Amino acid sequence: MKSYVLNIIQPVGEVPPPEVLEPIMARLAEVRRDLERQECWVFGRGLEQPEASTVVSMRGDEVIATDGPWTEGKEHIGGLAVIRVADLDAALKVAARFTQVTGLPIEVRPFQGEG
Repeated sequence: MKSYVLNIIQPVGEVPPPEVLEPIMARLAEVRRDLERQECWVFGRGLEQPEASTVVSMRGDEVIATDGPWTEGKEHIGGLAVIRVADLDAALKVAARFTQVTGLPIEVRPFQGEG
């Protein structure tokens, strides 16, 4: 088994209204329950908008924290899920389920150092 992170890529901007978002979230909950039954689900959660982020970095010998996203862009990682499946093909099948529900691109990335 190998662990993968599924990054849900969403556009910057307004969050969809409840009448649009609630049915999507309900379908995502079904996908999660199914993955839990298959013992593939490790963790998943939505993220706040990019402007809620803080970047910690070095300036010379000093550690500094600055508000806002590290990069500006039209899209951001809006949420993530960590799954544990047999291989990349299985991870891509799970990602397909997420993109079918959300209509959003899903980046599939394996963790380093596993199998």
